[in-house]
Amino acid sequence: MAKKVVKKAVKKSPKKATKKEKKSAPKKAAKKVAKKALKKVVKKITVNKKKTVAKKAVKKVTPASKAKKVVKPVVKKALAPKKAAAKASKVETPKFVAHSTRIQAGDIAPHFEGKDQNGNLVSKTDLAGKTIILYFYPKDDTPGCTATACSLRDEYQHLSNSNYAVVGVSADDEKSHSKFASKYSLPFPLIADTDHRVMKAYDVWGQKMFMGRIFDGVIRTTFVINNNGIIDQVIKSVDTANHAKQILGTE
Repeated sequence: MAKKVVKKAVKKSPKKATKKEKKSAPKKAAKKVAKKALKKVVKKITVNKKKTVAKKAVKKVTPASKAKKVVKPVVKKALAPKKAAAKASKVETPKFVAHSTRIQAGDIAPHFEGKDQNGNLVSKTDLAGKTIILYFYPKDDTPGCTATACSLRDEYQHLSNSNYAVVGVSADDEKSHSKFASKYSLPFPLIADTDHRVMKAYDVWGQKMFMGRIFDGVIRTTFVINNNGIIDQVIKSVDTANHAKQILGTE
């Protein structure tokens, strides 16, 4: 093959080749051919090698489905402390329970006294021999408190004839009580317990919740005290609209 290449080169050349040139020509041609062949081989090997490396790299890359399997546990592990903290906070935060009196039916009724809407002193001693309906309410002239007062007002004559005495108690002052009693024609006394003495004696002053706000106040409660000074009933779930009937058991 080298000889053919040399012959072609000689033919193309206008000059005649010397003996030395004739001898060196086959070697040069052979080198050129060898170089070209080597380049081709190297190129082929390089391309094939790149393809092989690329294929291996693709195989090594984790597929999307496997990636999800790998990522999910990692994410879960990372979020675990937050979830645990959230659970702990839920467990640690107890549900709010409003204060409730510890006084029960059968207990001796604590003494109470205070001035009413007319400035008169009203006390447990003055009402001895009667069955006392001592009811505690949050505030004058509010919907629930007005309904309770009007329920007792409407049955007041019947209650009086049955030897009952009705006494209301709230933290409002005498002036507020006077307006409230006049507005709704309330025939019974309302003690102005502004210093909470009577409320604390009957354990109805404490924490309560209204519209999501927690604060100290009077807990709506009614005590029915018999003529011997013993508590017959403690009504914590007051039916404001029908309270008189609730007390009499005719609801």
